[in-house]
Amino acid sequence: MFKRKIRLPAPGNETFFLWGPRQAGKTTLLKARYGECRWIDLLKSDEFRRYASNPELLRQEIEAQDVVEGTQVVIDEIQKVPALLDEVHWLIENRRVHFALCGSSARKVRYGAANLLGGRALRYQLHGLTAGEIGPDFDLDRLLNHGYLPRVFDSERPGRLLDAYIGDYLKEEVAAEGLVRNLPAFSGFLDAAALSDGELISFSNIGTDCGVTGPTARSYFEILEDTLLGRWLPAYRKRPKRRVTGAPKFYLSDVGVVNRLAKRGPLVPGSELYGRAFENWVFHELSAYLDYTEQGDELSYWRLAGGTEVDFVVGDMRVAVEAKAGGRVASRHLKGLRSLVKDHPDIGRRVVVCLEPRARRTEDGLDVLPARTFAKQLWEGSLV
Repeated sequence: MFKRKIRLPAPGNETFFLWGPRQAGKTTLLKARYGECRWIDLLKSDEFRRYASNPELLRQEIEAQDVVEGTQVVIDEIQKVPALLDEVHWLIENRRVHFALCGSSARKVRYGAANLLGGRALRYQLHGLTAGEIGPDFDLDRLLNHGYLPRVFDSERPGRLLDAYIGDYLKEEVAAEGLVRNLPAFSGFLDAAALSDGELISFSNIGTDCGVTGPTARSYFEILEDTLLGRWLPAYRKRPKRRVTGAPKFYLSDVGVVNRLAKRGPLVPGSELYGRAFENWVFHELSAYLDYTEQGDELSYWRLAGGTEVDFVVGDMRVAVEAKAGGRVASRHLKGLRSLVKDHPDIGRRVVVCLEPRARRTEDGLDVLPARTFAKQLWEGSLV
């Protein structure tokens, strides 16, 4: 079992939501930390039917147990019965019961209970496996080919599991929840979104590729975001001295899913597709670290209108990171980071993550870090 980096409250201390994509390990994590607490698993058909028909049963059953203040209750897959949040709200206010509310989609919860307990619950997000959680067994090639989902990462036949994962997502997250009317079009959209992973998004072009309108394509991206299958990377636009790009990029949350949808086949170092997967991994590591450490820094990218770009910027120019999946970083690979310092001379640190065997520093202060060194510094807290 992997030791996850996310820091959840001790039992009996807080009410919180734990969101994360399907199979990211939310239930396993909660069982390890809250295994002695009362559990309600809405994946069980009988549990789902009981509470969907009579959500007040939650309050009645907990009242019957003569609970003490600080009791912790875990509700797994809360998005399946959003009406339970009214009872949760009452029990928090009147009985001081704490809840761990776990789910893979905030969409139905948001529409079913708009205020998400009115700020009475903390929000945590679990990502797929990171290099810091894999530890000494970290294998970049395996991670880029298998993806970040624990079960798939451990498997020797990841393709079958990824196919099942994508099929279950379409059937259980999208079709069963009635999120789209045209499931074949949405399935085609997933393929188009995978091909656009890490790129500037044109809704009209994506819509044309999968046979829907631009606004429909936009709504499909919202579904991916709500079901935690992907997230936006905004452009950095503070204090520009030159014209910068303002459109966001979009990254899917698991590179294994991207590989399968885009039909990439095995990825080998030196190929263009390996480089694109490598960029997704750097985004994944930075996103997970910022979420888990709760530093409050936003992740963005920087791009001039002429095309000069830096892949990732942490916070207000605390760190700029460029992902280059090559065994030798040349001067041409540093163009973006060197241009960035002209507009933002107060930037904290500039880093290139690459496949070179050893770390080095250029004459103008850029750090060239092997992937393993980058991951080590990141999770030790010395990078950001």
